[in-house]
Amino acid sequence: MTTHTVHVGRVTRDLPVVPVAPGVSVALFNMLGDTEVTEEAGRELARLIPPDIDVLVTPEVKALGLAHVISRESGKPYIVIRKTQKPYMVNPVAREVVSITTGKPQLLVLDGFDVEKVRGHKVAIVDDVVSSGGTLNSLREIIEGVGGEVAAVLAVFTEGDERPEVTALGHLPLFT
Repeated sequence: MTTHTVHVGRVTRDLPVVPVAPGVSVALFNMLGDTEVTEEAGRELARLIPPDIDVLVTPEVKALGLAHVISRESGKPYIVIRKTQKPYMVNPVAREVVSITTGKPQLLVLDGFDVEKVRGHKVAIVDDVVSSGGTLNSLREIIEGVGGEVAAVLAVFTEGDERPEVTALGHLPLFT
């Protein structure tokens, strides 16, 4: 199997290169269950948060542990935007997104209980990898739609096109 070596702070990983679409492969970065990488990335990104950020917002699943570490290290609270609407949510705000890693439509849902934590506040979006920007754009729409301001985007890696609007610890190439 082909691999791609990455460094996250003092931690090194060899990522498998896997196909995600015809003629396109990516170095698969999956932090789930990798405490060492999650802790190192979270500490590194917490140091890069602009001082005026009030709250962190992260999509559910892969970036959840990362947001927790950044929150702990920075003292900033975090909110999780879920990938399904739950029956207990009050006045949820939802957007559909297609990400390069899923290849099919997904729902992103902000619980109405969390709207006041975003409205009128400067927000940093936290994600593991920003690639096509689909998830990032949907998160931005939700945040701005409820009156928050996206003032920073933090990710462990960007992928594909360069993304100067994202503060990242590294960049992953696309393999064709």
